Amino acid sequence: MYRAAASTLRHSLRRLPSSSAAATRPLAGAARFLATSSERRLPAPTSSRLLGTAAARRSCSGAAVTERPASAWRGLAAMADGNSRFGHVLTSLPKPGGGEYGKYYSLPALNDPRIERLPYSIRYLLESAIRNCDGFQITEKDVENIIDWENTAPKLVEIPFKPARVLLQDFTGVPAIVDLASMRDAMARLGDDPGKIDPLIPVDLVIDHSVQADVVRSENALQANMQLEFDRNKERFAFLRWGSMAFNNMLIVPPGSGIVHQVNLEYLGRVVFNTNGILYPDSVLGTDSHTTMIDGMGVTGWGVGGIEAEATMLGQPMSMVLPSVVGFKLSGKLRDGVTATDLVLTVTQILRKHGVVGKFVEFYGEGMSELAVANRATIANMSPEYGATMGFFPVDHVTLEYLKLTGRSDEKVEMVEAYLRANNMFVDYNETQTERVYSSYLELDLADVEPCVSGPKRPHDCVALKDMKADWHACLSNKVGFKGFGVPKEQHDKVVKFSFHGKPAEIRHGSVVIAAITSCTNTSNPSVMLGAGLVAKKACELGLEVNPWIKTSLAPGSGAVTKYLQKSGLQKYLDNLGFNLIGYGCTTCIGNSGELDEDVAKAITDNDIIAAAVLSGNRNFEGRIHALVRANYLASPPLVVAYALAGTVDIDFEKEPIGKGRDGNDVYFKDIWPSNEEIAEVEQSSVLPDMFRSTYEAITQGNPMWNQLSVPKEKRFPWDPNSTYIFIILHSSRI
Repeated sequence: MYRAAASTLRHSLRRLPSSSAAATRPLAGAARFLATSSERRLPAPTSSRLLGTAAARRSCSGAAVTERPASAWRGLAAMADGNSRFGHVLTSLPKPGGGEYGKYYSLPALNDPRIERLPYSIRYLLESAIRNCDGFQITEKDVENIIDWENTAPKLVEIPFKPARVLLQDFTGVPAIVDLASMRDAMARLGDDPGKIDPLIPVDLVIDHSVQADVVRSENALQANMQLEFDRNKERFAFLRWGSMAFNNMLIVPPGSGIVHQVNLEYLGRVVFNTNGILYPDSVLGTDSHTTMIDGMGVTGWGVGGIEAEATMLGQPMSMVLPSVVGFKLSGKLRDGVTATDLVLTVTQILRKHGVVGKFVEFYGEGMSELAVANRATIANMSPEYGATMGFFPVDHVTLEYLKLTGRSDEKVEMVEAYLRANNMFVDYNETQTERVYSSYLELDLADVEPCVSGPKRPHDCVALKDMKADWHACLSNKVGFKGFGVPKEQHDKVVKFSFHGKPAEIRHGSVVIAAITSCTNTSNPSVMLGAGLVAKKACELGLEVNPWIKTSLAPGSGAVTKYLQKSGLQKYLDNLGFNLIGYGCTTCIGNSGELDEDVAKAITDNDIIAAAVLSGNRNFEGRIHALVRANYLASPPLVVAYALAGTVDIDFEKEPIGKGRDGNDVYFKDIWPSNEEIAEVEQSSVLPDMFRSTYEAITQGNPMWNQLSVPKEKRFPWDPNSTYIFIILHSSRI
């Protein structure tokens, strides 16, 4: 039984029969902000924030702040202009051709030499502090503490931080919206306008945690899984759709659109806001630990608890310890055949050993020029796995090129560069760099990274591909633990024969039963996605197939991935191997892998088989991916395809064949693995800005199932006493 946090109404959230439709615990204590927020008169709700209406369409230029109704920004503008104690550093940013982009709070105008030594990530905290310094929530002392970071960070000094926006997903976002709805009821009982209860800063919620990999290896998988998703979550989705209409500052991205962090990277992320003529950096707090993915694009962001996020929505600063910053220098370039996934698994292992919990990690060095934003985002995404608050990549020329690639307008990109350069927040590796101070230092030559996977039970247990077979047998023999299953050596090669849909099949320890190209961690990266397609193409041309009892799936984080896989002609080869598109959402990465085939499940349970899953996700704790699959390996999308073809993780790719081609000859890993040059050539011709523009223009239209949901157009939600999901359990007369 769950209760929403409101002093006048208590609502219960019950878990739906489907695990994918479950609600998280609602937030406690949000009602304490009721009085504060009720003092700010906000505009009445409109439908302009509902996706699927023309008024809600957001231009992919990235200048999102101008696309919301001006009145909806009233609360935010009040925090960004006019109240700061540092109004004397408010400076005009001129346009090259005349006029100005707007005004900004200038760090150079503070004329303090200590700022030049600050890590870029700390400069973002400083800018927010001077812009929001009102002498009450944020004081001059807070600003001084940030400027004096070298001395104050070791003392664990606390500072307040006000982000530009909040990011939610449907699993953690529903309780927050329930609380806001409850507060509107409370406001009505106080005899005031319930419409005053509204987020004071932009809130974006992406519905991505509900879709499951129920139907796979089928041309109809996408539609079938979406139908099941809506059947299971109809009431839940209807509540969210009401929220999209009822709250001014809330954008809700419908189911079937993508994964929250990839949508944030490709579409929602602004990099620089321009609100009522005030320029300031984008920053975000999200109710998902992998919110850090946006750090790869030079936007500060990390995951927080629901209470913190809800307080932030209502104008409260978040209290945080001024963090230490680990400087991680990257040099060289990745060798041929090495992917961004190999890099992030290596970085995760290094940082776990170093110890970065509660710290920022800031990447820099000449190797940055060789690292695309998609690769940076992969590293930033896994900040929770290596323990850091965030893994930050400052904006540079590579970032600007990514903004153009993903459909942001030239004018937007020019404004981003002009603002960040003027405020000493842009890195130009062609210019002499001012020496920055870090709390500790690490360095990695990208040429030292080699192909690898991580597992079988933890993301930081990185294993070089060449050592995988030996490591697997060591894991089988080791006593039960993070790197052990306690299987006697004489049982390592046990083979279990069974019937799969009437045909003979066999399974053994290490047999792959789930192979999933999944997760924003990797599906946001065109190089590894196209690499997977090229592996599939080479395999199909040689006559290789994937065993029919392996549950294969492809669930990208945005529709842009589908567009470039189709344009490149590679999707058909993935389809031929069973990697059909099954949905746009988290799916297998968060455990929504669906059921295994009954024959396969019985063979595993009856014979105590240590079955394996290989996925391009970010977490692999035992039981997370599937209750019957005890060995789970994180790998790049191309390696997911390779292991699916091999049918086992018990293989030495350097020495053993993956299978036999149609000509009867052995096919080895090297025969199907594409070169970096091949991948780059396909990427250059297949990944285009129009794909991202059209994808997100389509999102604004919603989809038929979402648009057909019947919801009330009222400020207050009409709670249904017969609801199995949200209902009133207590009605207080004290207010």
